Amino acid sequence: MSAVLEAVGLAKSFGAVTAAADINVTVHEGEIVGVIGSNGAGKTTFINMVTGYLKPSAGTIRFRGRDITGLPPRQVVRAGVSRSFQVSQLFRELTVLDNMLIAFGMLRAERLSWLTPLATPERERDARAVLARYTIESHAASLIATLPQGVRKLLDIAMATVGSPTLLLLDEPTSGVAVEEKFPLMDTVMAQVAAAKAASLFVEHDMEIVERYASRVIAFYDGRILADGRVAQVLANADVRKYVIGTEIHRARPQ
Repeated sequence: MSAVLEAVGLAKSFGAVTAAADINVTVHEGEIVGVIGSNGAGKTTFINMVTGYLKPSAGTIRFRGRDITGLPPRQVVRAGVSRSFQVSQLFRELTVLDNMLIAFGMLRAERLSWLTPLATPERERDARAVLARYTIESHAASLIATLPQGVRKLLDIAMATVGSPTLLLLDEPTSGVAVEEKFPLMDTVMAQVAAAKAASLFVEHDMEIVERYASRVIAFYDGRILADGRVAQVLANADVRKYVIGTEIHRARPQ
């Protein structure tokens, strides 16, 4: 498999505070990578550097061989890297369909103009098709403020895929989602990632989600990578159990 993402020697400092140091990560085509670590371990800092929301203090980021280090978020998205957020980035006063149409306008329009309507028949058809793939088309006319967290998360992720990314980064996709909704949500998202033949890297605190969906795990601690490898191997690592997940007894991964 060829590399989709290569992060080499990434570091980020805020004055005297080091948020990330010597981060080396490679993600291959079609790979599903889970990222774990306590709050402040450097997980979101890493995602923010890859997606252009933070400029690294040192290091290089290559996407499909192209150097994207320090590019602004919109250029990173247009290169083929998209993300969702821990707190869904949605227009609460608008409907689900309106939010999706804005995503289409931002990610698929060649040129934005006040004179070009967002809600063209073709764009609305395409927007509804994406909502259907993510099982939320029935909420198209609902205001964001009225929706349960699971639907908001799915919409945020669906909007991130409008540009047909080949690498999708998910920041705590099941955070705040009801227990009975977390597996259906991830089933839906992973099915779409597989259908697009994309790679995905997701940050998660829920070890059941990590065990079920990731084929590989990267554990962060204190701004550095503590372990990187197959799921069972990393979750059994003594340092990972000491600094990240505690002494939890792990379940057998579903076949």
